[in-house]
Amino acid sequence: MNVDNLTRPSTRSSHLLIGALLFFLGFSLAAFATPVSVFDDRGVMVTLDKPPQRVVSLLPSLTESVCALGKCDALVGVDRFSNWPLSIQELPKLGGMGDINIERIVQLKPDVVLLEKASPAIARLNSLGVRTFALDVKSMGDEERALKKLDTLLGTSESTRVWNQIQKEIMRANKQLSSKGGNISVYFEVNPAPFAAGRSSFIGEILTQLNLINIIPESLGPFPKINPEFVVQAKPDVILLTESTTKDIQKRPGWNSIPAAKRNRICSFTADQNDVLVRPGPRMGEAALIISQCIQEKMSSSP
Repeated sequence: MNVDNLTRPSTRSSHLLIGALLFFLGFSLAAFATPVSVFDDRGVMVTLDKPPQRVVSLLPSLTESVCALGKCDALVGVDRFSNWPLSIQELPKLGGMGDINIERIVQLKPDVVLLEKASPAIARLNSLGVRTFALDVKSMGDEERALKKLDTLLGTSESTRVWNQIQKEIMRANKQLSSKGGNISVYFEVNPAPFAAGRSSFIGEILTQLNLINIIPESLGPFPKINPEFVVQAKPDVILLTESTTKDIQKRPGWNSIPAAKRNRICSFTADQNDVLVRPGPRMGEAALIISQCIQEKMSSSP
């Protein structure tokens, strides 16, 4: 008697039964997916039947945060300035702050659109039945809060890991500079208007955590437009700005007398580095490392 012939029908029946159970289990899980409810930074409760499968992000820092939380594959469109990570570069580009392509966003049928709290697109998108989730990220604390909110919205559980990684990188950057001692005064120029990074900005907070002295007082706000003469009077030891602005500062009256200029302590950042530095997102730890490395090099190579 062939034992295999006796056992084969039973095995097949078991496989069919297991397959049917798995099918209905999957169907049930999809049908009864846990709803998502979370307040955005407007104080609006955003509720979805399940974590969003189609997400549009209209701010680079939010795009980066979504990807850091492991949900890059949910993105179906981004703003024109989102360029990291590389995997999102082929996604539809939907304009910038002043020219958001509302029609194209509607065509993409997103479950939710991520954008900043002040975006003028919120009212228009809501009127068309598109759910929006607004965040206002200006400080490091804001980013920690945003990561937690996005964690809930996206159905992930990665915000603590991402935030801890940021803190570890900032600590490492701090140690890189500790050998140079304290009392290093710095001026961080955000753009050549000139707008500077104040102490209450996320950039200013990074500088503080690196034990650097920001010449821009907290009273001027996070990103004040300043008089170039203010920098001449403050005499920073190091100037931090983009490569494209380096030649421009040589034409500013009195700037050749600034200690940073006289001793060649000017950190000129590439466009890619600048993207990391000026975005309040999950790469803030990397930003700290970029700053500390340049300052360490400049302080070591000049008298």
